[in-house]
Amino acid sequence: MSDETAPPYGTGAAAGSSTASPGGSAPVRRVRTQHLRELKQRGERFAMLTAYDMYTAEVFDEAGIEVLLVGDSASNNVLGNETSLPITVDELLPLTRAVSRSTRRSLVVGDLPFGSYQRSAEQAYDTAVRFMKEGGAHAVKLEGGVEMAPQIELLARGGVPVMAHIGFTPQSEHALGGYRVQGRGETADRVLADARAVEAAGAFAVVMEMVPGDVAAQVTAELSIPTIGIGAGAGCDGQVLVWQDAFGLRGGRMARFVKQYADLRGVLSEAARSYADEVRSGAFPAAEHTF
Repeated sequence: MSDETAPPYGTGAAAGSSTASPGGSAPVRRVRTQHLRELKQRGERFAMLTAYDMYTAEVFDEAGIEVLLVGDSASNNVLGNETSLPITVDELLPLTRAVSRSTRRSLVVGDLPFGSYQRSAEQAYDTAVRFMKEGGAHAVKLEGGVEMAPQIELLARGGVPVMAHIGFTPQSEHALGGYRVQGRGETADRVLADARAVEAAGAFAVVMEMVPGDVAAQVTAELSIPTIGIGAGAGCDGQVLVWQDAFGLRGGRMARFVKQYADLRGVLSEAARSYADEVRSGAFPAAEHTF
């Protein structure tokens, strides 16, 4: 079975390497855009998480997460900004490099930040090329539907795989009047039009954020490309969450669509307190920690 037709599963060496995984199983193969389409065709779902550094990228890659997004959400989850708007291309590129260097299986998608692609298709292409050449991304993501068709068309024609993002688009929060569900009632037609437009323009997948579940399911049934939901119900082909939300590193109130699978904030807090207590009491370092 060739790399092109083999399912994108397994553990072990990176695609193109002859090193087999432990136990003598077949070497790992990189998830490609066509594999996501094949999963959709077979009715199989897939997972996507954000990642911004080498250790989370390694862990998520080994756990079998098909897609890792180096999101502009790093702005408010890594750099301490209030929203995703302030982060720049130059700030995102080192994070993208760290993730792409640390994975062997996952498809790595770089998120084009606000202001780096909206002006023109040519601007979008120049930014996307930087993400692929300097960041090592395998694909890029940009926000917008019908209005972004020219950007998607040029990128796809120029060899850059594009993941679209419709529904609620965080980079447009001020224009949309804040964090609001998109596609209710009569506005459902706009979500459908956006979905059709990005597919026709050449996107290989589309994220739908904060879209009513019935609308997202209709889009998923109509499109031949995979849909990825975040607050868009179970009818999508894949799901994505920000990892700090999903695994409990971030505190505070969570969006309705977030499910927390762990309490990493609690684990780290307890570990830090234990460390500090032992340092203050003189219990650490002990003899076994001293040269």
